[in-house]
Amino acid sequence: MSRFAGSTALAGTLLLAGCSAPAPAESVSAQAEVSTPAPDTGDCQPGGPGVEGLNVTTDTTAPPEITHTEALTPSTTERLVVVEGSGDEVKENDRVMVAYAYFNGATGEKIGHIGYDDVGPDMIPADPEAPYLIGLVHTLLCSQVGDRVAGVIPAEEAFGAAGAPEYGLGEGVSIIFIADVLGIQPPPEPPLDQLVGDQGPTPAGFPEVTIEGTTVDYTLPEGDVPTTYAVGTVIDGEGTMVYDGAEVIVHYHGVNWNTGEVFDSSFDRGEPASFPTSGVIPGFRDGLVGQKVGSRVLITIPPALGYGPSGGTGDGRIGPDDTIFFVVDILGIR
Repeated sequence: MSRFAGSTALAGTLLLAGCSAPAPAESVSAQAEVSTPAPDTGDCQPGGPGVEGLNVTTDTTAPPEITHTEALTPSTTERLVVVEGSGDEVKENDRVMVAYAYFNGATGEKIGHIGYDDVGPDMIPADPEAPYLIGLVHTLLCSQVGDRVAGVIPAEEAFGAAGAPEYGLGEGVSIIFIADVLGIQPPPEPPLDQLVGDQGPTPAGFPEVTIEGTTVDYTLPEGDVPTTYAVGTVIDGEGTMVYDGAEVIVHYHGVNWNTGEVFDSSFDRGEPASFPTSGVIPGFRDGLVGQKVGSRVLITIPPALGYGPSGGTGDGRIGPDDTIFFVVDILGIR
């Protein structure tokens, strides 16, 4: 499977694995206008001869497949709706939930797909100022929920003119992006300055934590250091849900359970931190995904989901066999 980490992180962090093609399905041949420069705000990206020559399968419950006959070298992104939906229209800065497949524009070889089988969909911000993968944005803008939309995207509007050789995309090679538009979330609200609401009881097995301003007090439970992963919520937020790959704005306080010492704290620095959930240790990521903005979350992370696989941290504050604990205030999402 493949996920465009470009939805919230640099495209170079794509996670790739092979995906087999399904049996042939009903397809439609695209018909569109001649390629033109990127549209003005409010206009839909036009089509062109590259996308016109594709045959794209139309079963939106299965990963898209294409029939490809020649190398595609568009000068700008070419877009075409293959299957028309009837839902809301994608607008600038919406966050678009999509399932998709993408292909090498020179050979037609599938690079991967996401959002089908047992893998959840991706969320791509429709940011017209995106510094990378802007062709995805051009393809998604103007689409409606329920659409299957095709984009033929030049290298310059995908991974850059140099391509992405690690994914079989040489210099100047275009990509073919076929997306099923599943839903839309509006632009995120500005991040909170601090959480609202009273903290509830601490679940059994977690440290007792109190936070006043940027001062965090904690008391670790007596007894053995835990070795199992656990997540507890002591303030339930009512904001946007954190999706896998989202960039979050948080305050956090990290404690080495084995030593009782703080190893990292945005609270102590007095400034929230922001990062994509795809760029942190698995235990931290899994504690945030599915939570809502405005929540305070307690996370106990055993070595296997923390810094154990890397042999601890370079500064020695966390050993390879140490369990760590975080309290995290989720202030916002981008």
